[in-house]
Amino acid sequence: MATLAAATPVRRETEWSVAVAGAALVILVIAAPFVLYPVFVMKALCFALFACAFNLLLGYVGLLSFGHALYFGWAGYLAAYSAKVWGLPPEFAVGFGTTAAAAAGLIAGVVAIRRQGIYFAMITLALAQMMYLVALRVPMTGGEDGIQAVPRGKLFGAFDLSNEMTMYAFVAAVVLAAFFLIYRIINSPFGEVLKAIRENEQRAVSLGYKTDDYKLVAFVLSATLAGLAGSLKALVFQLASLTDVHWTMSGEVVLMTLVGGLGTIFGPLVGAFLIDGMENYLSSFGQWVLVIQGAVFVICVLAFRRGIIGELAARLRVRL
Repeated sequence: MATLAAATPVRRETEWSVAVAGAALVILVIAAPFVLYPVFVMKALCFALFACAFNLLLGYVGLLSFGHALYFGWAGYLAAYSAKVWGLPPEFAVGFGTTAAAAAGLIAGVVAIRRQGIYFAMITLALAQMMYLVALRVPMTGGEDGIQAVPRGKLFGAFDLSNEMTMYAFVAAVVLAAFFLIYRIINSPFGEVLKAIRENEQRAVSLGYKTDDYKLVAFVLSATLAGLAGSLKALVFQLASLTDVHWTMSGEVVLMTLVGGLGTIFGPLVGAFLIDGMENYLSSFGQWVLVIQGAVFVICVLAFRRGIIGELAARLRVRL
């Protein structure tokens, strides 16, 4: 009873901290386009969703995928293609890209999920590189030119997304909804099983859980949300290119997640905005941006071993 009584205030404090942080996030997202360039914020939000999707797999299941660019990039290609060639409205184009990413995640998951550690990572990387070569060769992707001049269209036939603020409102609403969906998944009974698998898979098996099934569902969810991020990005920039399916994109999302805080709720958001902000505002340094990013990563590993948000949450003794 004493232990339960002591744990209850801590839990309430954590819930309040998350609620306050969530409210602050919504306020910042609403205010951001009035302070910063809206296209930059939309790009950062897309990468933040991508990082959160990746964190769902690595941070809460313990599976390191080096091939998440496959779902992010190919969803962007299919959303762009369906909008430009088939003339689908934006909501259906995004839905098509996201659904395709879910299907690709299911196929890749069935192949890779029975392996662990470096073998799992290498299988996901191999599949992603295979699909990168497909993107380079097939006519529908435009090869090195990509799919350009993608029309944003009208959302539900009423809201013209060619207007930057309308497009921003659409992206912000989708990203926030996806973020709170991830939060709900993490804090559901399903999420608790995922954490148990991360901590000790053999014990979870001994308790009767079919861990491969849980990992497959988590993999598909992660791929689906990554595809949603890629589809949105294709509409924001009206472009789908090889950059988004290259292995360096998979490495970049790992960097975002680790810098922000692996296994934290808000860490990937912070990491995505930090890395994307450096690429945007330090672009005048050219290739030196990569060196700066590497230095920031080294500093974070040495000084903030749990990531920026991870260290902050540890100091405040709450879960963020």
